Amino acid sequence: MKLAYWMYAGPAHIGTLRIASSFRKVHAIMHAPLGDDYYNVMRSMLERKRDFTPVTASVVDRHVLARGSQEKVIQNISRKDKEEKPDLVILTPTCTSSILQEDLQNFVSRASQDTKADILLADVNHYRVNELQAADRTLEQIVKFYIEKSEKTQTLVTEKTLKPSVNIIGPCNLTFHGQHDIAELKRLLADLELKINVILPESASVDEIKNMPKAWFNIIPYREIGLLTANYLEKKFDMPFINIPPIGILETANFIRKIQTILNNFGIHKDFENYIDVQTRFVSQSAWFSRSIDCQNLLGKTAVVFGDATHSAALTKILSKEMGIKVLVAGTYCKHQEEWFRSEVQDFCDEILLTDDHTLVADMIAKLEPSAIFGTQMERHIGKRLNIPCGVISAPVHIQNFPLSYRPFMGYEGSNQIADLIYNSFTLGMEDHLLEIFGGHDTKNIEISSLTKELEWDLQALNELKTIPGFVRGKIKRNVEKFAKTHNITKITLDVMYDCKENGNV
Repeated sequence: MKLAYWMYAGPAHIGTLRIASSFRKVHAIMHAPLGDDYYNVMRSMLERKRDFTPVTASVVDRHVLARGSQEKVIQNISRKDKEEKPDLVILTPTCTSSILQEDLQNFVSRASQDTKADILLADVNHYRVNELQAADRTLEQIVKFYIEKSEKTQTLVTEKTLKPSVNIIGPCNLTFHGQHDIAELKRLLADLELKINVILPESASVDEIKNMPKAWFNIIPYREIGLLTANYLEKKFDMPFINIPPIGILETANFIRKIQTILNNFGIHKDFENYIDVQTRFVSQSAWFSRSIDCQNLLGKTAVVFGDATHSAALTKILSKEMGIKVLVAGTYCKHQEEWFRSEVQDFCDEILLTDDHTLVADMIAKLEPSAIFGTQMERHIGKRLNIPCGVISAPVHIQNFPLSYRPFMGYEGSNQIADLIYNSFTLGMEDHLLEIFGGHDTKNIEISSLTKELEWDLQALNELKTIPGFVRGKIKRNVEKFAKTHNITKITLDVMYDCKENGNV
């Protein structure tokens, strides 16, 4: 645990709340002080859902500190059990309330005696794991609890469906373009004549968990959430799973071929190569577009990619293998996914960066000066400060990246969306040339902010900078600033610019 004013992945209790609020008829009780209860607002704003967020804060205040939490927590659980009539109530502490070291499991045991709903304490170490790890663990805990419960009541359904079927595990609230990806996966699986058994946890009921063993195999679209559950089901019921994110033309094809292999192992002989060929050549436009004359504009362009492990690895491979763009650095803040991430991207980028410190990412981008950035909301802010375009490809993001219109990242339609995002994220020469001719927005004022506040531009130097064509102005400005810092110059004048040019740094 550390103090920070920006976090790529939130604290553990946010992960637990994301899972709990994704289910139907599940309510979460958050044992927390005021200030830790921002999830309700965040989920309501970003997801744009019409229902109320099923999360209640059992506030830790001065009275709790004086008398203890047991009475208040049990009262809140009982009240919500009567008001909401949920199937499950999950109690979760936060990092702050964990300091009290109260026996919350005892609270759960006491409350369970008087409630109709099942009561669970989130089994997460709030000091050692982040939001994504906690979400993964909480989902596994819920699935395991209801599998074991249905075994005791002899209601567990283990007989496979007559036709091939799948479970989709992992999509939940605040997943990047999650609703759109689910819709695209449904279309893709319908084309392959696969029935969807359960989608968990998004809009599912805990009562559906007992039916999960009916599926022939499981699909994990995002590595961050769902892998623990898939591993548990594989060990318990010998259910294979696919953890290839179908993002991009090539990885979508690999995803489909993996389905083909699993079905063949079950004795259902399928050949999806013709489907892959038709979708690649005639349905998706991105394969054709990447070979078109328009994409010749991207020759020589460079990029930095940073985000969660799933999307960062996928975009790195798309940029390098499908679009022919040089990836200078591929990075992720999911440090617990290091081994997988390195194996996925090591052949498609110059360097690999694993960090959850946004200042290291900012310094790296400022040093490399890529043509474009593909990252999170933070990289978008960094790009604005450095005048480098950025395409947002991963959470954490702001509300504009929870679009109402259909914009999947997965499947063949997702490949079209990503191709558009990549192409439109680069500032191309002709675009800036036309802005210069017709008096575009960047000919009036020059952004003089940078990652450093130590440098000052005088008026003559700024006027000289305005005469430089827009498509190279930003790079020249950064090179002059770098030259000035190297020579301990605090004010940039015309002479400094000329010295920089004579030294071959412009």
